[in-house]
Formats: sequence, structure tokens, C-alpha cells
Amino acid sequence: MMMTERDTLTTLEQFLYREAWLLDTNRFDEWLALYTADCRYWVPLEFGQVDGENTCSVIHDDHELLEIRVRQWRHPRAHARVPLPRTVRQVGNVMLLADTGDALCVGSTLLVTEFRADRQRLFGARVEHELRRTPEGLRIRQKRVDLANAEGPHDGITIVF
Repeated sequence: MMMTERDTLTTLEQFLYREAWLLDTNRFDEWLALYTADCRYWVPLEFGQVDGENTCSVIHDDHELLEIRVRQWRHPRAHARVPLPRTVRQVGNVMLLADTGDALCVGSTLLVTEFRADRQRLFGARVEHELRRTPEGLRIRQKRVDLANAEGPHDGITIVF
């Protein structure tokens, strides 16, 4: 049975909603399993930044660094994450930007409310996911999170977006 454009968009929305839910419920191993072994997770430091390899970034991780990040969240001496922040993510404006057959490029917007140590912060971003079709389902090959305040002060980001 052939999927319609609406079916595809619904599938993509549900995938992005699930990723947000896994992060909001601290299910980090399940979240990490959404990524391919050759993934790239990038939060540029500047608006319109085109290179994450040769410039500074807020976050520029491959799968190995994401694994380390997940281990750090659980470590009892990770003081920057004690208490673990509570977050609520809202994903919106999901659009299919490109479909090459084996990969999908998906654009969306993201609002993250973070509460930690009696302080609440709000992050807004435009996000692009490159999703690969695999036998296990969709997997994230690349995720780029362009924070609205990329050049602004971030005061120790302890979450992923």
C-alpha cells in the first residue's frame, strides 16, 4: 500500500513527538537508539553557521559523544545535572523538506521549557532532521538545532534539544 503525503507527514510528526517525549521523560537510552551509528548532532553557536567541523558550536556530537553525554546524565557526581532538569518540549510546524528515497529531510520548530534549581528557562529553535529509512524504522542521521538566541548567553546548557 502506497503512503500518501499526509500519511508520511503524520509518520514524521509522530517520530519527532516521540523523540521529544523520550527526552522529557528521561528515557535517554531509547532516545540514543533513535540515532544512526554515523550520526551528527549539531547546535551551531552562530545564526546561519554553515560549518560545524572547523568552528565553535554549542554542541557538535557524533554517536560516541552522545553516548558519553547520556552516561554523564546518570553519573552521581555530575553536579551540573543534579537535580536533573525537568523539561517540556513542544514540536511544531513539521514540514517534509526533501525525500531522496532512503532519507528524509524534515524541518520543524521547537520550544523547550526547562526547570532546574528553582529556575525556568525557555529555548526556541528551528530544527532540521535528516532521517534514514532502516529495517528498524526511521533513524536520525543528522540533527541540527538553530537556537533563536544562538549568539546570546546560555549560562550552562545541560540539556539536549
